[in-house]
Order: sequence, then C-alpha cells, then structure tokens
Amino acid sequence: MWKRNLLLLAAVAGLAVAPLAYHGTDAAFTGSDGQAETLINQAHPDYQPWVTPLWEPPSSEIESLLFALQAALGAGLLGYYFGRRRGIAEARGDAADRATRRS
Repeated sequence: MWKRNLLLLAAVAGLAVAPLAYHGTDAAFTGSDGQAETLINQAHPDYQPWVTPLWEPPSSEIESLLFALQAALGAGLLGYYFGRRRGIAEARGDAADRATRRS
C-alpha cells in the first residue's frame, strides 16, 4: 500500500516539475486569456468585447491568489462530498453486516 502511495506522490511531483523543466526559468508564464486576447487583436484589430469585467484585481499576484483559493475551495468541497458519501456507504454496510450476523 505504501509503495503505491509513494509511486503516486512521485508521479504528482513529476507532473508539477516537468513543465518548469521544459520551459526553463526564463519563460514568461501567461494565461490562456491573455494569449487569446493577443490572437484576437492580431486577427481582428477592430474587435470590441461584448462585456467588461466588474472588477479587475490590482495585480497578477492577487489574481493568482484568488484562482488558487477557488481551486482549493472546489477541491475541499469535492473531497468532503466523496468522503461523506463513502462514510455513509460504509455505515450502511456495517449495519447490514450486523443485521446478517444476528440472523
């Protein structure tokens, strides 16, 4: 069991490090939104967006922080949901096992 966990941990670490090693340290990290905006402006210089954001974060660091918080909240909610579901299923299984033992 611990070997599988160690292998999974190494795979996750490899997935996190591989993009950094591939692009090097001097590569500029830009989001897909910014790249799409650049391509649209090149293809159609007179394009006007349909909507504008209600609020823009004052810096890219705050934008990254908000994105990370959103991801953490989503992961926490998913983890809670699946953990709760598993706990309920195990409780039902334990109750069914106790009922069959009494018979």
